[in-house]
Formats: sequence, structure tokens, C-alpha cells
Amino acid sequence: MYGRLFAFLRPHWWRMTGNILCNVIAAALDAFSFTLLIPFLNELNGQPTAIPNMGIVSRVLNWVVGRFIIGRPHMQALEVVIVAIGVVVVVKNVFVWAAGQFGASLQEYVTRDLRDAVFRHMQRLPLGYFHKTKTGQIIARIVSDTEQTKVLITELVTRTVQNVAQIVTYVATLLVMSVRLTLLSLVVAPLLTLALQPLLRRLRHGYRRSRADYGEATSVLQEVTSGIRLVKSFGAEAYEDERFAQSSHRYSEGMVRINRVAALSQPLTEVIGTSIAMLILWIGATEVMRGRGGLDAAALIVFMTMVMRLLPPLKQLSQAPTTAQQSLAAAERLFEVLDERTEEQSDHGARAVAAFEREIAFDHVSFAYDVEPVLRDVTFAARKGSVVALVGASGAGKTTLVDLIPRFYEPVSGRILLDGVDTRDITLPSLRSLTGIVSQDTVLFNDTVRNNIAYGAAERFSREQVERAARAANAHDFITALPQGYDTILGERGTRLSGGQRQRIAIARALLVDPPILILDEATSALDTESERLVQEAVDRLLAGRTVFVIAHRLSTVTHADLILVLDHGRIVERGTHGELLAERGAYFRLHSLQFRDEDRVPANV
Repeated sequence: MYGRLFAFLRPHWWRMTGNILCNVIAAALDAFSFTLLIPFLNELNGQPTAIPNMGIVSRVLNWVVGRFIIGRPHMQALEVVIVAIGVVVVVKNVFVWAAGQFGASLQEYVTRDLRDAVFRHMQRLPLGYFHKTKTGQIIARIVSDTEQTKVLITELVTRTVQNVAQIVTYVATLLVMSVRLTLLSLVVAPLLTLALQPLLRRLRHGYRRSRADYGEATSVLQEVTSGIRLVKSFGAEAYEDERFAQSSHRYSEGMVRINRVAALSQPLTEVIGTSIAMLILWIGATEVMRGRGGLDAAALIVFMTMVMRLLPPLKQLSQAPTTAQQSLAAAERLFEVLDERTEEQSDHGARAVAAFEREIAFDHVSFAYDVEPVLRDVTFAARKGSVVALVGASGAGKTTLVDLIPRFYEPVSGRILLDGVDTRDITLPSLRSLTGIVSQDTVLFNDTVRNNIAYGAAERFSREQVERAARAANAHDFITALPQGYDTILGERGTRLSGGQRQRIAIARALLVDPPILILDEATSALDTESERLVQEAVDRLLAGRTVFVIAHRLSTVTHADLILVLDHGRIVERGTHGELLAERGAYFRLHSLQFRDEDRVPANV
């Protein structure tokens, strides 16, 4: 996990390097400011300024003492030391600020890269992933889990680097002051780590469960928000209150259990750390009084001050794994998404196809989402320029059949041939460039009308081309009546438009791209008479010269289809033209009769 996260840190190595260098310099200056207390305390006691043997630190201190303290009046010497400490502290904090800037930009940009990578990867996952994963869970992973992962970056990179720098410089200084006392003080680190291990394991599992519970609550929220009209029309507010309350309660209960365990880490580290410090103080005082160990009273006070100052970074360092558990659980969920195979990774097609020339053929195609087959041994051919209508009861497999054409799903058995070439041998981008889809459930984005029509390729089409497509879709008049015309922001899901207007925008989108193969989920259902007339005119223009697969809900719209396929439980039970199927008085005739009960509407030759 840490290795995979480090891959996102690598592009920002200079920020990480700057953070490390500034923290090291700040920590060294911090330790040096404490050693300046030795001559200060000695001057305060009126004793000779004895500097312990601390290598380069001793040489610097002796230079300061010889240059600014020896020979000066008592109070002037104290003032010099105080000013020196103040200057060192100011310079130190300049580096602390710089380290903070490097660290903040590092964690924000790494989090951004991780969030972008998950979103980019998620968009390229097969359609089946979105069918089996709740929308709220997807949103929670991309938005919430990436924010949680930021904490991990903060702990491991910025704060941990700062703590390690402080610990290393303090320990180095303490070692030259007293090896024996320093080694004794270092016992605190392994004791703290060992004491916290059982807590870390429980926290890791707890945080992972809490992220899943959070995703469930987000899913309920997303479902209710998007279906609020249905909730209100059925008076189901109380039902949804209970459903959300249950998921919210599970999340809160889990977080309470986690915090109960996490709260133990601070008391443990406090008790262990203070006990070690008291032991060191007792041993050090004994050595000073007996004149052993090379420390005088002033040096011992500085030594103990630095030991106490060492405890906070040691405590934070020992608690970093505790704090990181929630982020690790979130990171695991993110990498679960990144580990899913994308369509490109699963695509073995190597043949690019630029045009559709003859026919699309289904050759004994079967498909199942799980175990139960949805399509069974489907065989038919659609000639170029023909209209194929798919009819049947809900759940018969109509949508699944057309989803196989652009390879949203792969057949379990059989083949789909495009001009005699198995579609699995064709690259996905080239195959989908030949296919357009107009769905009854029109999807519009919170963007301008122009960008919705030229969706995903606004730079490819001129203003004139967009308007020409809108005119052909009977959409130009209502678009120009909008406040900013083609530059009007439509709002989320196109809420500023009526159902008929949204469908005409979708038809204009398909007309602009001009695909040779069109999948049409009947676009005229549930519209008023005038809207249906305008949409049907646009549909007629859209069908011209294309190979069209129509999912027919209203049989009156497919009477002129070249081929009607009647599906029942995934099988083609009838096929033919409208007249031929009515004459057979089979499944199609029964469906037709259910929609047109008046005998006058049945052709006389039937």
C-alpha cells in the first residue's frame, strides 16, 4: 500500500525534498537553541561557563561564549544569550513555515492526482461495474476516500518527516551530552510501538467497515435526491427517513467504537513516556550529585528539557500508525477501483474499422449477467440501411441485445459480426465511433446547450454545424428562445427543459455525430401530442440512411420496420414485418391487441 502511494509522490519529489531539507534545518536550529541555555544557566548561577563535549556544537558554543560572554558584565552576558536564542528561534521558524508550504502543496497535489486517477480509471471500467456498484459507493470512493487518504500523506510525509528530523537532531545532541542517559531514554520508542500494535489491527478493520457504511449512507442520499418526486408522490418520506437513519446509525456506531479504541493511544503514550522521563531525571540527578557522567546541573537541566521536548515528536510518531489506519482503509478502497480491469485492458481487438458497409449479424449469441441467461441463441442479420425493431415484455432482453453491439458487454457464446468481422476483433474506439444511442431517458449535463449537443467533441464542430443539427432535430426555435440561446446553462440533468425538448437535444447530438449505426430507445413515449409530433419528425430525419435498432415500447411506431424481432425470456420467438407478424396471430399479435383493443384498429386482412 505504501509503495503504491509512493508512486503518486514521485512526480512531486522536489516538494518532498524541500519539505525534508527545511524540516532538518529547523530541527537542527531548534536543538541548538536549547544548548544555548547552558551558558545562560551557568551565567545565571554565577558559575564558570562549562560546555560539555558535543563536537561541532561545543565549538560553536565556545566561540559564542568567548566572543560575546566572557569578560562582559553579568547582565550583558545574559542579554547576549537571550538575543542569540531569539535569533535562532526566528530563523528556525522561517524554515518551519517553508516546510509547511512544501508539505501542504505536496499533500494537496498528491491527493488531486489520486482523485483524478481514480475518476479516470473508473470511467473506463466496463458497464457491468456500474450495474453492480451503487452510485453512492462510487461517489464516496472518489470524493470522501481521497480526502481520507490525504491524512495518510500528511502523517507519512509532512508530519512524520518533521518528527523524524526533530528526533534525529535531538538524539544526536543528547548522545554527545550523555550516551548512557540517551540510550535509556530511547527505550520509550519500542515500548510505545509494541503497546499500540493490538490497537492498530482493530482500528484498520474498523475504519474499513466504516468507509463501507459511509458509502451506504451516501447511496441512500443519492437515491432519494434523484427520486424525490417519486418519494413525495407515494408519501414515502417516513420510509426513507428510516432507511437513511439505519445506514447513518450503523456509520455512527462504527465510528464510536473506533474512537473508543483510538482514544487509548494517547493515555498509553503519555503514561509510558512520562515514566521513562522520570526515570531518566532520577538517574541523571544521581550522577550529577556524585560528579559522574560529565554533566553539571545546567547541562542536566538542558538534557531533561530536550528529553521532554523529544516526547511530543516521539508520541506523534508512535501515534502516526493509529491515525493512518483510517486513511489506509480508504486507500485500500481506492486501489480496489484502480485494480479493476478497464475495457481497454480487457480489449483484445486489434482491427480498426472506419466504416460500416454491409450488415450486422448475430450468430447464435447467448449472454448472462450472472448465472441465469438473459439472451439465448439469438441469430439474425440487419442489412445496412434497414430498421430492426425489438419488441417484447419488460425483461425480455431487448436492452441487453443492443448493449452487445457497441460491446458494453461481451457475449458468453456466439459471435456478433460487423461486415463479417467479429466485433471482439475490432478496437473499441473504432467500433463505438460507428454507433450512436438515443435513449428515452435523455442524459443532459450542467453545461451549455451547445456543449450538450456537441458533447465530448465541442472543438470538432463549428457553430453552424451545431445549429444545423439542432434545426434538423426541431430544437433550434426553443433554443434561441432561451435566455442565452445556445450558451444557456441547462442545469443538472437539463431540468430547465421539458421532456420533449430534452429528447430533441439528444436527437440533435446524434445527428451532429452522424453515426452509421443507431440504437433508438423509443423517444416519443410519454409526450404530449405536439411534443410527440416534433420529436417524431426529428426521429424520421435521424433514421434516414442509417442502420437502426429500435427498442419499441409502442408498436404503432415500428409498423414500417424492415424486421421486427419478438423476444421472450431472451429468445427470438417471432420475426418478420408488421403485416407478416399480425397475420401469424402469435406473440406479436397478442402484444398488438393489448395496445389496440378496438377491433377497428386491426387491419382488415388479419
